[in-house]
Amino acid sequence: MFPRRRGPSALAFAVAAALILGACGGSADDGKDAGSGGGDKKAVAQGGEDFGSAAQKTAAMGTDAKPGEWPRTVRHAMGKTVIEAQPKRVVVLDVGELDNVVSLGIEPVGIAPTEGSPELPSYLKKDAGTPKNIGTINNLNLEAIAGLHPDLILGSQLRAADKYNELSKIAPTVFSIRPGFTWKENYLLNASALDKTAEAKSKLAAYDVKVKALGTELGADKPTVSMVRYLPDGLIRLYANASFIGTILKDAGIPRPKNQDIEDLAAEVSAENIDQADADYIFTGVYGDAKATDKSRAQGNPLWKNLKAVKSGHAYDVPDETWYLGLGVTAAEQVVADLDKYLTK
Repeated sequence: MFPRRRGPSALAFAVAAALILGACGGSADDGKDAGSGGGDKKAVAQGGEDFGSAAQKTAAMGTDAKPGEWPRTVRHAMGKTVIEAQPKRVVVLDVGELDNVVSLGIEPVGIAPTEGSPELPSYLKKDAGTPKNIGTINNLNLEAIAGLHPDLILGSQLRAADKYNELSKIAPTVFSIRPGFTWKENYLLNASALDKTAEAKSKLAAYDVKVKALGTELGADKPTVSMVRYLPDGLIRLYANASFIGTILKDAGIPRPKNQDIEDLAAEVSAENIDQADADYIFTGVYGDAKATDKSRAQGNPLWKNLKAVKSGHAYDVPDETWYLGLGVTAAEQVVADLDKYLTK
C-alpha cells in the first residue's frame, strides 16, 4: 500500500519548472479554506457563512492601478484605501502578512506576533530584518505602531476590525477578511498594495507546481492524513478543509479522515477521544508551551498508542510556526517539502 517512488524526485523537477512558470507570471488556483487562527478561538467562532464566501469576496479585492502607478486605491475588507506612494515602512499585524511581505523582499518595521510564539518565526529570520514588536495579534499597541511612522499597515478584519479607524489615522491600512484559508487571495491583496503583484503571482505559481508534483509523486493510492494540534486549556483540534493546512493537502489531492473532510476550520476533541485522530499518517503541532496543553495526556492514552499511524511509525511532530501559523507562501512551500519527506520515504 502507498508505493513510494523516489528515483529522480518530482519535486526537484518542480523547482526548475516553477522558475519557468514564475518568469511567465503564472498564477495558482484559488484557495477556499480557513486559517488555523493561532490560539484564537475567534477564528472558530466566526466560521459558518464566512467560510463559504470569504474567498470569493477577497478575490474581488485589490487595485486597478497599473504597475508603478501611484497613488493607487486598494479595495479591501474595510472599504477603500488610497496609498500615495510606494510604501517603505510597512507594519504587519499577523503572521500571514509577515510571511507575505518578507516573501516579496520587504523587511517590515513592525510586527505583531502570536501570544503562543512571541519571537520572529525562525523560518523568516534570515530575510525579515529587525522589525519592532508592536504588541500581539490580539493585543495591538497603537502607540508603538504610531511611533514607527509606517506608510502602510497590513492586517485582517477578523483580528482588528475594532482598531481599523485608529490604525487608518496612523497610516493607510489594508485589511483582508481573515487570515488563513484565503491565504492566496490575501497574498495578492497585500501585493497589490505594495505594487508587487507580478512577484506574488510568480511565487504562487512556484508553490502550485511543487504541490501538484507532490500529488503526482504520491500516485493514485494516497494515504490519509490527520492534522492534530494541541492548544492551551485542554483544547485539541483536528484541522479540516477550511484551514491553511487544509488548502495544502487539498492542493496535493491528499485525502482526509471523514471527520476532517468537512468545510470547517477544525473538529475539536478531548484527550479521551484522541482515537478520532486515526489516519495513515498523523502530523502534530503544538501552540505555545506543550506543558500547557493536553498533549502528554492524550498521547499517554492507550487509544493513541493503538492508532494506525502510531503503530506503523507514521506519527510525526511538525513545526507549528509553518504548518499552522505560517499562513503564507513561504510556510506553504516548507509544508510541501515536509510532506514530501514524510510521505514518500
